[in-house]
Amino acid sequence: MSLLKLNLEGRRSEAAARRLQALFWLLLLVVTWLALSPKPPQTMSTGWDKGNHLLAFSVLGLLAFAAWARLAAWRIWLGLLAYGLGLELAQGMTPTRSAEAWDLMADALGIALAHALVMLFGLARQRWQQLR
Repeated sequence: MSLLKLNLEGRRSEAAARRLQALFWLLLLVVTWLALSPKPPQTMSTGWDKGNHLLAFSVLGLLAFAAWARLAAWRIWLGLLAYGLGLELAQGMTPTRSAEAWDLMADALGIALAHALVMLFGLARQRWQQLR
């Protein structure tokens, strides 16, 4: 299994991939709204800004890696990091939010966590199939 290209297709249908893609885009809209909202709802917070970034990008990463399993992992990384950078730049232009490099680092850690989980799942699935 290549570290740069994930293969999680297994028996997943194209319809399932499209549903995951739709869920990804919906979550992307929600994260964008939360990131640019002057006062996001406290009920949608981990209580720590960096934790919010880590959680959001972990879930976005998991969905992206699963929805676009045939795509090279570096492309998903690049896309999500570009999105995170775009959010930070947009926050820097709002009067109520600020851009922080540490937020982008938390985004990257979230993507790394998602990538590691997907890789571990792929290895576990591969091992399970060998044992059968």
